[in-house]
Amino acid sequence: MAWLILFTAGLLEIVWALALKQSEGFTKLGPMLIVVPTAAASFWLLAIAMRALPAGTAYAVWTGIGATGVAGIEIMLGQAPTTAIRIMSIGAIVAGIIGLRLSSGS
Repeated sequence: MAWLILFTAGLLEIVWALALKQSEGFTKLGPMLIVVPTAAASFWLLAIAMRALPAGTAYAVWTGIGATGVAGIEIMLGQAPTTAIRIMSIGAIVAGIIGLRLSSGS
C-alpha cells in the first residue's frame, strides 16, 4: 500500500510542478489555487509512505516520478526539446525508480 500512496504522491507532484510553472512566480491566481492544495496533498502522501518505506527510497522515487512526469509532459507538448540525451536521461531516472522498487522487498 505504501508504494501506491507514494505513486499517487508522485502524480500530484507532477500536477503542482506544472501549475507552479503556469503561475509565473505566483503572479497568477488560477494556477496558484492548484499548486497549494496539490503540493500539500503530495507532501502529506509522501509522509504517509515514509512510515513504511526508507526516507531515501521514498524521496528518490517521489522526485523521480515528478521529474520524469514533468519532463515527459513538456516534451509531448513541445515545451522542451526531444533529444537523445534527454530521453536517455529520463530513462535512467525511470530505471532508478524501478530498481529502488525491486530492491525494496515490500
